[in-house]
Amino acid sequence: MMYKYDEEILTYFLANQQQLFSENVAETKEEAEEFLNDCMAVVCSSLKEIRDYFDEAGMDIAGMSDEELLAASEVFSLPDGRFLIVEG
Repeated sequence: MMYKYDEEILTYFLANQQQLFSENVAETKEEAEEFLNDCMAVVCSSLKEIRDYFDEAGMDIAGMSDEELLAASEVFSLPDGRFLIVEG
């Protein structure tokens, strides 16, 4: 099932994709949406949701502070307060 990423997510990811990747993986919003769907990117609305996501994915984040979690290269802090998690 394809997830529909909104305009803000696509625009932010396009502008900030080098936070996670050494080269751009998308040049257009359509390519960005396809890429995010392919890697099953997740949108979270809180730090608790981010922690829950990483826990369910089996990542050891027990000792990480909120700041360390938000600094992870796969966590994109969107301007509207949501978070996009992209596992490359």
